[in-house]
Amino acid sequence: MSDTINVISEFAPLKKVVLAQSEFAFSSQAVYDEMDNGEYDFLDETYADIEVGHYSEDFATAYPKLNQQWLAEKQNLIEVFNQFGIEVIRPRLLNTTEKERGLASGDGYSNFFVRDPFFTIGSTVIKGHLRLPHRKHEIDTINDYLVRATTAANAPYISVSKGYLEGGDVLVLGHDILVGYSGLASDITGIQWLTDTLGSDYHIIPVKLHPHILHLDCALSLLRPGLMIVCPEAFIDGIPDQLKDWEHIDVTLAQATQLMCNGLPIDERTYITDVAFTELIPRIEAHGIQVIALDYQISRMFGGSFRCTTQPLQRLT
Repeated sequence: MSDTINVISEFAPLKKVVLAQSEFAFSSQAVYDEMDNGEYDFLDETYADIEVGHYSEDFATAYPKLNQQWLAEKQNLIEVFNQFGIEVIRPRLLNTTEKERGLASGDGYSNFFVRDPFFTIGSTVIKGHLRLPHRKHEIDTINDYLVRATTAANAPYISVSKGYLEGGDVLVLGHDILVGYSGLASDITGIQWLTDTLGSDYHIIPVKLHPHILHLDCALSLLRPGLMIVCPEAFIDGIPDQLKDWEHIDVTLAQATQLMCNGLPIDERTYITDVAFTELIPRIEAHGIQVIALDYQISRMFGGSFRCTTQPLQRLT
């Protein structure tokens, strides 16, 4: 596989991808109580209270059967990637010191949604700035690899220095870059930093989101040019002009909260989504797109699905 780093769109053929690990520890009750001011409103109500009785506990200890299911979800996705010849990179696992630090602080720890700690625009890899405290150190598990990979590819590797900016809010459409903000993750300061940093090579489009939507990729999925899965209700100022002529596969706000928009294109003809979305799947297939349906229930329990657990390094035609 080439050392090249380049992501030109959300649906260009996927060649190389980072796939998250499955590690998480709940925050302390004090931290949960402090954060219980709307910060977790994006979670599906079905899973909103999984921490009760398990504060400051590793998920694998609290829910061993569900943890095995969580690990299996990633393995099943790897098998799909292998079928398509996609190179898969995994972050390293958290070490004992990192876990102890997270528990001692009360924040807990996470190593489960690699989409957000960094993101790729063209040949530039950008280290994000995450809002939730238990995710602050998630970049540490993949940072050494990114340093090596960007050096080998002679690609820029830069860090957000102002505001919050998370990869789940960033969708690439050629030189148009859509960036969501709802008050739960990325903010206007981070979006302005991205605009200033990338300069005239890219057109940065801020997208204001419903306050119960964590990231833009929870409300929008670009399947191929002219076709998208979208939750119109999630866009406070309406769907961006760049997408107004696109054909919609619409979902409700409740369905968006269940991560119905958070699938993953392999290319313009192939799309991965959750097997639970039995209403959505035939609507995608009606457009001539092959749907690969996998069980991703546990990942969705934590507020993310196929796009959230992956970050491309190569999407090239």
